[in-house]
Amino acid sequence: MQGFFLGVALVLGGLMLVSLYRGVFGPTVLDRLVGVNAIGSKTVVLLVTIGVLYRRVDMFVDIALAYALLNFIAVLAAARYFQKRKGLRSTKQPKGIIISGEEL
Repeated sequence: MQGFFLGVALVLGGLMLVSLYRGVFGPTVLDRLVGVNAIGSKTVVLLVTIGVLYRRVDMFVDIALAYALLNFIAVLAAARYFQKRKGLRSTKQPKGIIISGEEL
């Protein structure tokens, strides 16, 4: 059974590397925020898996919950910061339908 959880931990580590790539090289700030948030959510599952492997689930669940809360607050704060300071809003306005030279 420990081999299964060890395999799950390795798969999660690989998925975290993919999310890390998006977090570092993401073309936009939003891509980077989503990448960092994905790493955080996978870390929570990885912490619980490590708890199962060491047979101390009760301790690792507490750590995972605290980490999840901090990750959630940090991503919300970063998103709010970038929205206010850096202008994450789309600058492109949707174009209306143009019929016979007039825009509706």
